[in-house]
Amino acid sequence: MTITREQKTEVIGQFRLTDNDTGSPEVQIAILTTRINGLTSHLQSHRKDFAGRRGLLMLVSRRRRLLDYLRKNDPQRYLDTIHRLGIRK
Repeated sequence: MTITREQKTEVIGQFRLTDNDTGSPEVQIAILTTRINGLTSHLQSHRKDFAGRRGLLMLVSRRRRLLDYLRKNDPQRYLDTIHRLGIRK
């Protein structure tokens, strides 16, 4: 369900814009996507975990807000991010 420090460091390394970047929208979206994927696989085997489902919905809505912000301010970065993460069809 949670991601380890090593996984988080790897995701930050893949999506950062500069050497010290840990908080750009791309990095935040990538971290949330990793957490969402882990929680989704957990919920497939634990169907009655309603607290986990609520947490998943909160993560998805937070990622949606960040994607909306990125789309509004820089559409090209938005398209690059969703393409790299495979979020959209």
